[in-house]
Amino acid sequence: MSQENVEIVRRGFEHWANTGEFLGTPHADFVWDMSTFRGWPENQTYPGIEGFRRFNAEWQEVWDDYEFEVEDCIDAGDQVVIIARQRGRSKATGGAVEMHLGQVWTMHDGQAIRMQMYASPGEALVAAGVQAT
Repeated sequence: MSQENVEIVRRGFEHWANTGEFLGTPHADFVWDMSTFRGWPENQTYPGIEGFRRFNAEWQEVWDDYEFEVEDCIDAGDQVVIIARQRGRSKATGGAVEMHLGQVWTMHDGQAIRMQMYASPGEALVAAGVQAT
């Protein structure tokens, strides 16, 4: 099932890039979890598909020319580690921002149940047990 999880998450990102929407239906207990992202000043968790939509809308509205590029999807059993790069220009300051980050997606029966955001790929890899500290 782990390679299937990687493909589910990969297809989900492709769908999001094309539509801005979550692909399919996440698990009923799905949580978009920012508590693992150092210094995140807003809500720590965004429950359910509506939480994802709220986070996504709030995040997108502060950027011009926003891009999110998935560089790698790594099998970690019931989890999938995403290594990504995001770029954009702040609407408030006009400053360009680029960040290399990691996400850990926890899957249950082919559905996403949790996404945890990390400020670096290494933190995500350690959290998922793919890389030692």
